[in-house]
Amino acid sequence: MRIGELAELSGLTASRIRFYEAAGLILAVERKANGYRDYPPEAVWILEIITCAQSAGFSLDQIRHLLPLGSGNWQHEELLDALKRKVAEIEDMQKRLKQNKAHLLAAIRNIESRPADMKCSDGTKWVMDRLREEGAVPARGKSRRSAAS
Repeated sequence: MRIGELAELSGLTASRIRFYEAAGLILAVERKANGYRDYPPEAVWILEIITCAQSAGFSLDQIRHLLPLGSGNWQHEELLDALKRKVAEIEDMQKRLKQNKAHLLAAIRNIESRPADMKCSDGTKWVMDRLREEGAVPARGKSRRSAAS
C-alpha cells in the first residue's frame, strides 16, 4: 500500500511514517519504479504498536528493541520484562508525584496561614520553618537524600 493509504489507516501523517521508517521502527520499504513507497499490510499494526508504546512512555529506542524481529517473531520474555519495568517506573513516578503534590499543598497551606502582619522576609523564614517541621523540605544542612535515609 502507498504511504497515503497507510497514513489514512493508521491516523498518522505521512511525515510521521517516514520518520518512523528512518528511525528503523518500521522496515524500510522499497520504492516502486514510479518512486512510490510500498508498505506491507502489517505496517498498520506495527504503527499502532509504536503509537501505543509511545503513549505508555516508551522511548523510540526502547520500542525499536521491543518490536518483533520479523512478521510475528516477538521476543516474549524481553517484551514482558520491558512492560513490567515500565509499570514499575510508572509506580515510582506516581509515588514521587504524590510526594511533590503533598509538599506543594503544604507550602500553599503555610503561605496562606502565615500571620498577615508579618514582613515578607520574616514570612519566608516562618513558612520554611513550618515546612521543615512538617518534613516537606529537608532540615538545614541535610540533603534530601540523607534526610530520606
